[in-house]
Amino acid sequence: MAKITDFKVLCFDVYGTLVDWETGIITALQPLFAAGGQEMPPRAELLYVLHELEAAQQSLTPAMRYRDVLAAIHPRLAGRFQLPVPSPADSALFGASIGTWPAFPDTVEALRRLAATYKLVVLSNTDVEAFAATNAGPLQGVPFDLIITAEEVGSFKPARRNFDYMMDAVERKLGYGRDKILQTAQSQFHDHHPAQKAGIKSCWIVRPGAIMGNRDEEVYDWKFDTLGEMADAVAAESN
Repeated sequence: MAKITDFKVLCFDVYGTLVDWETGIITALQPLFAAGGQEMPPRAELLYVLHELEAAQQSLTPAMRYRDVLAAIHPRLAGRFQLPVPSPADSALFGASIGTWPAFPDTVEALRRLAATYKLVVLSNTDVEAFAATNAGPLQGVPFDLIITAEEVGSFKPARRNFDYMMDAVERKLGYGRDKILQTAQSQFHDHHPAQKAGIKSCWIVRPGAIMGNRDEEVYDWKFDTLGEMADAVAAESN
């Protein structure tokens, strides 16, 4: 039976796995609801609408930067909740908020521990500028061996193209094939289902209470509630 330490590369989703996407984006939406004089809707309701609008926009414009996707859906989300249409400047500010979204409390320490065993790769649906802000800020400058964004690939996960692009880049730049890559992520929709279809093993970081990216069918090879728990398991297996 394969061990988690058999792998050489951890390929991370960022927003939802390393960064608390849901808290960050809900916080960034507070001014929209405040301007309309409304209370924030229930968390699950808001996130489901966000996911629907985001997925539709990404399908329509696969080459669009993620911050611009967020800006584009901002007025549509306002319409869904009968709020005043925000200004283009307010929508752009919402899109740019991604770089300030907080890391989960265990993320930075866990990444530093995992870096002792694995090459760390990012495969994110964001853009270069936004990830750079996240890495310099909430992720405290943790070094990654390879960073791949949707802006570079020209499409968004769960597209197979993103995973093929990542595998090719890992082999060319790090010298490892598919069998040594472990997709490490929270989202079933964006990461685990497409990774399985691409023949990549995966580790599900559940982030209990997370709503975005869940699916009725849960696929994974390893499962931990947090990245810190994964780092503990890797350390125990290495001893």
